[in-house]
Amino acid sequence: MCATTVGTEMVMVDEIPFPPQITTTKPLSLLGHGITDIEIHFLQIKFTAIGVYLEPEIVKHLQQWKGKPGGVLAEDDDFFDALASAPVEKFLRIVVIKEIKGSQYGVQLESAVRDRLAADDKYEEEEEVALEKLVEFFQSAYFKKNSIITYHFPATSATAEIVLSTEGKESKIKVENANVVEMIKKWYLGGTRGVSQTTISSLANTLSAELSKS
Repeated sequence: MCATTVGTEMVMVDEIPFPPQITTTKPLSLLGHGITDIEIHFLQIKFTAIGVYLEPEIVKHLQQWKGKPGGVLAEDDDFFDALASAPVEKFLRIVVIKEIKGSQYGVQLESAVRDRLAADDKYEEEEEVALEKLVEFFQSAYFKKNSIITYHFPATSATAEIVLSTEGKESKIKVENANVVEMIKKWYLGGTRGVSQTTISSLANTLSAELSKS
């Protein structure tokens, strides 16, 4: 899925520009952004910048949380479950800040998805095969600074198209196992268990404001 960017005023996420809107099959708005990082000996190491693009009509599916402040929504995993499962198009744009081997990213993704599947008793042979293919896809890649990984989740099918752009080269994979797709979404959009709490907090604050207008 090719995403075209719309508008010129970029949103800066840790010095990395993100377009405020992109168009896949329809215009999607940047409703949340943040970073993944780790602190070692009081030193913050930043790995990736994240932008979450959603159909603005996502708010129609979140009406029961209207009036709740962002700080409350950020702690509410039911809210983020409803967001992840809402039948609207979703697009994640992840930009590499600190270079990393693709295999390291693949292992992080595999372990997060597998743990979530196992916890919900959904880790069967089909899921294992789908995850192995995904790990293989990232295995030989090297994520240099400013490499981009995108995840496109269509509104109507439980699939994910993942595109990796690094040094002008692009590779793609489609994930068609619904359980694996669900847990990839939850890795990034999973509330208190999401991989980036700055992104979760940003989404919560933006959606709280959007819900108060709706």
